[in-house]
Order: sequence, then C-alpha cells, then structure tokens
Amino acid sequence: MASAAAATATPAAATDVLGEVIAIHSLEAWTIQIEEANAAKRLVVIDFTASWCPPCRVIAPVFADLAKKFPHVAFLKVDVDELKPIAEQFSVEAMPTFLFMKEGDVKDRVVGAAKDELTAKLGLHASA
Repeated sequence: MASAAAATATPAAATDVLGEVIAIHSLEAWTIQIEEANAAKRLVVIDFTASWCPPCRVIAPVFADLAKKFPHVAFLKVDVDELKPIAEQFSVEAMPTFLFMKEGDVKDRVVGAAKDELTAKLGLHASA
C-alpha cells in the first residue's frame, strides 16, 4: 500500500512525456525542453516540419513510433512557420529536417522523409 501512495505522490516532470513526441509551440517551451535534456545528458531529436508539407505528414507516424521505441531520447516537433527563429538558428531550409543534438551540440541531421536513414542515425546516436 505504501508503494501505491508513493507512486501517486510523485510530482510531474518532463520525463513523464518521454516516449512521446513533444510539440513545441513557443520559444519558452523550446528553452525548457532543451535545458532539461541537456541537464540529463539526453539525446534530442528535433523534427522540423510544416503543416503544408506532404512528406512531413508521411514521416510523422514513423517519428512517433521511434519515440516509443527510444523512450530515453527526447523527441521534439517544431513547425518552421510557427517558430521561424529556431529553424533559422539551425539553418533549416527543407522539410522535414531532423536534427540530432546532445548537450547543446548538433551531432547529425537527416533532410527529407528518409525513414531508413532516420532510424539508422537514431540507433547510432542513441547508443553513444
């Protein structure tokens, strides 16, 4: 019984959303997610997307599935039209673009809805 009470008393944290894709809708939310991932030395994979982009819609379920398979990795989604300064900061020019970051450093990127390349690079960087 004590363990059940302890489980319900646990405060909510950013780690509660691991295993899911987190949609970023503000610069503040971006900063919070990046700072928390950096503090935890967690790999971050960012999907730079756009609502008008057909390949982005095709790869979105694959990205969500990878988030479930790699729950120790933070998966973020940024709409380039909604948060243009972030896209510009990382020189995103085509959608989708996937950025792999760890501790604030860009480690790799995948441009286009390349499922196999995305999966391979995720496996490589998630184990590093």
